[in-house]
Amino acid sequence: MMPSDQDSRVTPEGPAPLWVPIRPPGLSAAIHLSEAAARNLALVLEARGIACRLQRSVWGWQLSVPQGLHQRADQELRLHHEENRNWPPTPTAAAKLTDNGLITASVLGLLGLFHSLTFLRASWAPGRQGWLSLGEAAAGKILDGEWWRLVTSLTLHVDGQHLFGNLLIGGVFIILLCRRFGSGQGWCLLLLSGVLGNLANALIQSPAHRAVGLSTAVFGAVGILGGESLLRNRRRLLRRWPLPLAAAGALLAMLGTGGERTDLGAHLFGFAAGTLLGLAVGRLQNHPWPHRPLGNALLAATAALVPLLAWLAAINRSP
Repeated sequence: MMPSDQDSRVTPEGPAPLWVPIRPPGLSAAIHLSEAAARNLALVLEARGIACRLQRSVWGWQLSVPQGLHQRADQELRLHHEENRNWPPTPTAAAKLTDNGLITASVLGLLGLFHSLTFLRASWAPGRQGWLSLGEAAAGKILDGEWWRLVTSLTLHVDGQHLFGNLLIGGVFIILLCRRFGSGQGWCLLLLSGVLGNLANALIQSPAHRAVGLSTAVFGAVGILGGESLLRNRRRLLRRWPLPLAAAGALLAMLGTGGERTDLGAHLFGFAAGTLLGLAVGRLQNHPWPHRPLGNALLAATAALVPLLAWLAAINRSP
């Protein structure tokens, strides 16, 4: 039962003690509190075995303790105040989103247009098998120095169904990525996660291994979003860490785990690379340069030039 001005809770025998108001920590002069705050502090003192009394006045509620226990009560309340100084934690600021869905969808449309181009039969075009031979992620050739395959393989797809799955399902994550980081930074991160995923996959696969598809970078997008979110919400890490893994598992189920020129290793390495990139970029999110118009434009130009230069290198090295 909470003590009140009618219940002084004097347990020792002898004359009633002198009750002295106590000033709660964090308040410079005031000794009057709201009812909720006063009762909370009274519970703290009761838990420490210190008798206390609440009194109500026109200015609020006052917490008093016996004079002989004043110093001890003051120390206990100060310890309680220090232990709970940062609780509850400040809510995480909502992530700023950029409305660039149309731009991102247009770039994905260009990827679909390029897929159609690979089927074109013309004197200047290498033909379907020629494009695949030039740009697929052939592990042995990558390790022999044909670096462009790390990039060009991301722009190739086995068939329309393979392309449609990456654009429809993966497009959702890519649009979210570009809204979170901006078009320039988003596409650069996406491209880098795909390249790192293909490189790691080439290092562990046999030299004869081959793969194509944007799905390595799509899994990278899931990892980037998850890694950055974990860092931004690190105070709730224990509750949030399974979310990126669950998203990657769902994506794996939708895109499949294998098939011609697709493989599970590239997906997993893309996700791992994206997660590390997400953690890294989360540490740098307060830096203004990538979010400024010039910085975003330079990053966007870089993301566009890298695949172009990679294909030029592939075509120049073709027999």
